[in-house]
Amino acid sequence: MKTLTTLCMSVALMMGAGLAQADVSPAKTVELSTSGAILAFDKLDQTALAQHPKATIVDTELDESYGRYIYQVDLRDDKGQKWEVEMDAATGEILKNHQDD
Repeated sequence: MKTLTTLCMSVALMMGAGLAQADVSPAKTVELSTSGAILAFDKLDQTALAQHPKATIVDTELDESYGRYIYQVDLRDDKGQKWEVEMDAATGEILKNHQDD
């Protein structure tokens, strides 16, 4: 019985973690940007490119995670290496900067 309870709790935690982060809709993205709740995307893009000056932006995404907006930028440098930079969309603080497989 204890094993079943532990399993149920683990599944509930995983489901909750999956719901904690969600893509922000295009309409909400525009609202956040125009209201000043998040920085302008060109400023966030410049911040990501400053981390990898010889890279180009491949993709961007805005997610909400526990009430915080996270801007993710996928880059490819001049050697073909992929990079992922995640920032707090409200402040521009770099949260992650790592090579992407």
